[in-house]
Amino acid sequence: MPYQLAVTVRASVPAARVAEVQELLREAGRKGTAGELFPFAEVESIHFARVVLIPEAPGGTDAAMPASVVYMAEVDGPLEAHLRDLVRKAGDGLGRVFGLCDGYPAGGSPGSSERAQIAWLRSHGTSCAAYYVNTAGRGRQQIDQEARLREAIEEFLDRNGPALAGASPAGVRAAIQEHVKGRADLAWARARPAPPPLGWRVRQAVHLVGVPLAALALLPLLVAALPVWAVLLRLHERRDVPDPARPSHDHVRELADCEDFVAQNPFTAVGSVKAGRFRRATLTAVLFVVDYGVRHVFNRGNLAGVRTIHFARWVFIDGRRRMIFASNYDGSLESYMDDFIDKVAWGLNAVFSNGQGYPRVRWLVLDGAKDELAFKNYLRCHQVPTQVWYSAYDTWTLRDLNTNARIRAGLFGPLGPAETEAWLALL
Repeated sequence: MPYQLAVTVRASVPAARVAEVQELLREAGRKGTAGELFPFAEVESIHFARVVLIPEAPGGTDAAMPASVVYMAEVDGPLEAHLRDLVRKAGDGLGRVFGLCDGYPAGGSPGSSERAQIAWLRSHGTSCAAYYVNTAGRGRQQIDQEARLREAIEEFLDRNGPALAGASPAGVRAAIQEHVKGRADLAWARARPAPPPLGWRVRQAVHLVGVPLAALALLPLLVAALPVWAVLLRLHERRDVPDPARPSHDHVRELADCEDFVAQNPFTAVGSVKAGRFRRATLTAVLFVVDYGVRHVFNRGNLAGVRTIHFARWVFIDGRRRMIFASNYDGSLESYMDDFIDKVAWGLNAVFSNGQGYPRVRWLVLDGAKDELAFKNYLRCHQVPTQVWYSAYDTWTLRDLNTNARIRAGLFGPLGPAETEAWLALL
């Protein structure tokens, strides 16, 4: 069983080539992200992948923040295997877009070129400040296998419906079991999914225990600093200026052109962090807590009540002056935003209130996203088109994936009469 990684590769684009990148991504989006330019479907480790253009932003008193190309993917680890497979199967497309950036390797023998490309991608990798996985350890192979198992069982029931019409629930389940046992291609279904590698589990356990222990050791300092931080927070919040801007019709149309084609949607947004060390430090600390929570608490299909997100990540760029938020979710953007506002507005405020122009917040978690129209306008204004996007299972929602896993789990284990009926109702 693999573990899931968030791969982020980012490279700056010279101002003179931004228009060229925009047109290349638009053309790729028109052709389809699994087409000839970006054949992500051939890379077996990928769950979701995207290539987006992050626009330039003024730097104020600091240097300007240049436009950049970002490749993001949610993949089964290890990283090195993914990069090797990615370069071999989708390297030409990535080379075309990253080739418009400075320093991308080109030419040479096939072997040396591949090694150079992998080294370049690795050197331009950016780690996440926080990374959410809906169900930790559920890899691509498991998802594909469990979908095939469900299809095989449903086909069997369709063919044998009349013969099984008078059978008891236990008898129907026994017939399904015999059918699965008789198929060599479904032999794996008799075993439980293997856990992630031992090394990954050890690292997770160390992180699970180590962070609270470190916090306990620092508790006297944290308690002493909390009143000072609270006063500074309110002073900053009183000076905050919400941005009343609404997204233009052209921007909304461009975003809509990239949405609602399959069961899931991508969301990519970028915004500037409010100026000053206090806001950057606060956002860094909040995301540290978020990362701990999504790694160890909200890692079984439920992000504080939101159950439609497959993956999400928060990534600092430009020396922590800007942040990218990217996710893959089921359904429409409107229902996605409503889900967050209704169930976890406090969490949205804790993170995004540190961004310039966010609706006014009190005490880090109050108000803010509760102003529904202002919040939705803020998100749309900061959203960027995800023209190149790929889903490895674009017809399956998280509800489907969870149902498939329950079918596998209940196929051969001991079940009582009521449990057997509930299991059959999944089919």
